[in-house]
Order: sequence, then structure tokens, then C-alpha cells
Amino acid sequence: IELEKTLKAELVGKIQAYCEREFEQELGTFEAEFLLDFFAENVGPHFYNQALADVLKTFEATTEAFTDNVYGLEKIIE
Repeated sequence: IELEKTLKAELVGKIQAYCEREFEQELGTFEAEFLLDFFAENVGPHFYNQALADVLKTFEATTEAFTDNVYGLEKIIE
């Protein structure tokens, strides 16, 4: 994943702040970038795939509701 420079810098800052706050461990920019790259490569795809599954589920529900609405417009033929 290639992030925009400003976004990557923001995320690195958040990682540094988190490690400082939670672990009382200061991370340099290099270490924080390495950690970000590790999670992006090893954890990111799981979040990505879950997001796709969520979108597909929402799309299917929307399509089903649309189909029901269309069938609801049918006229009864006697």
C-alpha cells in the first residue's frame, strides 16, 4: 500500500503517540514507519477483505429491497 506522504506522516505520529502513551516507549520515525508498513502488509489485507464483504452484504440487501419494491409495483391481473 502506498500512502500519501502527509497521511503516512500523520499515521506515524499517531503510532509514536500511542507507543509513548501506552508503553512509555519512544519510537523514532524510522521505527514507527517500519511498524506501520508491517501492519499495512500483514493486517491491512484482513481489514480490506472484511470491508469488501461488508460492502457486498450491503449491496445484496439493497438489491433485494429494490427487487421487492419493483415486484410491489406489479398490477394484479384478473
